[in-house]
Amino acid sequence: MSDERVPDQTEESTSEFSLNEAVVVVAQEPDPSDSATLVPDNEEMPPISEIDVDLSMDDLARYAPMQAGQVVTGTVMRVDRDGVLVDVGAKSEGIIRPHELSRDPNTNPEDVVKVGETIRVFVVDPEGAEGNPILSKKRADFEQAWEKVKIAARTKATLQAVVLERVKGGLRVDVGIPGFVPASHVGTGGPKVNLDKYVGQTIPLKVLEVDRDHRKVILSNKMAVEEDRVAKSEETRNSLTPGSKRRGQVRRITSYGAFVDLGGIDGLLHISEMSWTRINDPHEVLREGQEIEVMILKIDPEQNRVSLGLRQTQPDPWIEISSRYAEGNIITGTVTRVVPFGAFIQVEGGVEGIIPNSEMARNRGGRGTVVLSQGEQVEVKLISLRPEERKMTLSMRALAPVEEVVPVPQIPQDVPAVPKEGAREPSKRERRGPREDDRSDFGRPSSKQEEPRFTIGDAFEAAQKQRDRSKQERRVARMEEDDNLEDLAIELDTEELED
Repeated sequence: MSDERVPDQTEESTSEFSLNEAVVVVAQEPDPSDSATLVPDNEEMPPISEIDVDLSMDDLARYAPMQAGQVVTGTVMRVDRDGVLVDVGAKSEGIIRPHELSRDPNTNPEDVVKVGETIRVFVVDPEGAEGNPILSKKRADFEQAWEKVKIAARTKATLQAVVLERVKGGLRVDVGIPGFVPASHVGTGGPKVNLDKYVGQTIPLKVLEVDRDHRKVILSNKMAVEEDRVAKSEETRNSLTPGSKRRGQVRRITSYGAFVDLGGIDGLLHISEMSWTRINDPHEVLREGQEIEVMILKIDPEQNRVSLGLRQTQPDPWIEISSRYAEGNIITGTVTRVVPFGAFIQVEGGVEGIIPNSEMARNRGGRGTVVLSQGEQVEVKLISLRPEERKMTLSMRALAPVEEVVPVPQIPQDVPAVPKEGAREPSKRERRGPREDDRSDFGRPSSKQEEPRFTIGDAFEAAQKQRDRSKQERRVARMEEDDNLEDLAIELDTEELED
């Protein structure tokens, strides 16, 4: 009877199995005594790669249990003001609070992520208070930025970063994490670099130092710029030809000229080639960082030098000077230089003429010439113009009014002079002229005149006057040497009292 009841019980119990119990039964280890479940010894299990499985390795990793501190990938399911729901493969969707979306707490969540977008998130808590994983996109971006910076430091790669602000000693930039660029590593590294102009710009950077423990990242813009210039220098050198025009940027200004970056190669723009007119300082024409068009004048491959010209790209004022002025015109100009032989005057159109000393205006009385000073406005007359020789001669003297010369009437010798009113008429003897004996004695004193007397007293008096005059001259000399007139006057008065 027992053999007949067993099958009935087995069918009954099998029909009453729940789904969970069935799963448990399947998961149980097979009984070694059951020969149907054993694998024959002469057969091997197929490799895992040959097993037909619908799930990929990424899917298996997603459904694996998450741990705090782990960075996983998820899909944005919903975005609202309370946060973002992300499907990370857990039994429930993860939550990103608004303050964990970005480093800017005022950012709108819809401006950071979109529905359906795949993002990387940092697992803060695998199971929150309500069973949902607590996630953070801000921390995932932070971790990713550190890895990016470390890789760039190891491979010497170039990073692009936005300059946030100017700080003491340099610039603060954003490479996903805050970074610092010293002032000596900004631009060309010059002592007078303008840090303010870089604020808000995206600049290339090289990593100098990374310290994760102290959260310190030091970067260099100068190294990235130099690397880029070296890469472009060979290409630029091959494209330069004398007489061609190129655009460049003024990198550095000196007293004798300026260095212009043509794209990896610096050319020298001498001060004499900056303008058709004479300039005293290159800063009058250029400023650092300015974009200008220059002409290639000369290339020296052996010395790696390129000579540039700026005035060649501008119209020559001497070509149009003949149509602007003519000899005899009265024009106004500015004194640019005063030299020993005259003064240079710049007139409208940028042309310089010269006033020789012989054409300078005379002082009152005609005893000297007027002294001009640099920057003074003067009115001159154009007396000579030679455009082919680039020479213009001006005159101030030609503008002075001509003094009228009144001729003195000549009295004929045979016409007697008219006597002045009130004068006596000459006597008959005076009209006849001196007698012969008078002419012979002319210049000899008359015997009737008394000869002057010179006594011993007169001699003593003359000697005393000579001594007093010598003493006075010596005193004046001492006064001039000491440059103290007041003290010497007191001393002079004292000596006169003693005498």
